[in-house]
Amino acid sequence: MARILVVDDEEDIGEILKFNLQNSGYEVDTATSAEEALTMELQQYSLFMLDVMMGNMSGYELAMQLRATQTTANIPIIFVTAKSAEYDVLKGFNAGADDYISKPFRIGEVIARVKAVLKRATLQHTSFSAVVFETLVLDPDTKRALIDGHDISLTKKEFEVLHLLLQKPGKVYSREEILARVWPDDAGVLERSIDVSIARMRKKIGCYAAHLVSRSGYGYCFMKSVSE
Repeated sequence: MARILVVDDEEDIGEILKFNLQNSGYEVDTATSAEEALTMELQQYSLFMLDVMMGNMSGYELAMQLRATQTTANIPIIFVTAKSAEYDVLKGFNAGADDYISKPFRIGEVIARVKAVLKRATLQHTSFSAVVFETLVLDPDTKRALIDGHDISLTKKEFEVLHLLLQKPGKVYSREEILARVWPDDAGVLERSIDVSIARMRKKIGCYAAHLVSRSGYGYCFMKSVSE
């Protein structure tokens, strides 16, 4: 699950964004100044949402500092601000913004643009061999599994099983096939191990758990649509 930091000196705006983003499935923290934000463990976030006019340090200055710091340089930034003149928007992008939203905003548009920025950021940091379904990404080169740009902790075998199923959505793999592909050199592994791996994966991949489908008597598959 992606974790977002909202930095805005108007506490009511911060709480509105936090409430609606949490309802959309994100983890959200807030800060009421750039200075407060800089005291936080910023590398843990998947996205920063910044106001511009804030106390001593502006959102522009905060963005430039985030871009200049190795641990936060590649984390996307969205400005959410009342400063909507063309000059202000260009200044925001020059400071390192990935998107710029003017106040007053429509919350539906904010959520849509947050999703788009997170998805774009995830795709930019994965290899050409990565397998992607919506915001779920498995990168065999880096051995990383991500949802909304946020790492999920899969074991080696869980990663390999999910990668196998994701490569051909809709294809049903029997337990025998999965054992042969994922445990080729371990004759002592039981088919029950696959059921355990699937059960654990479902807990870890959250909103995508329903896409891991069991076909009774046949095996498992990853379905793009859970209604299929």
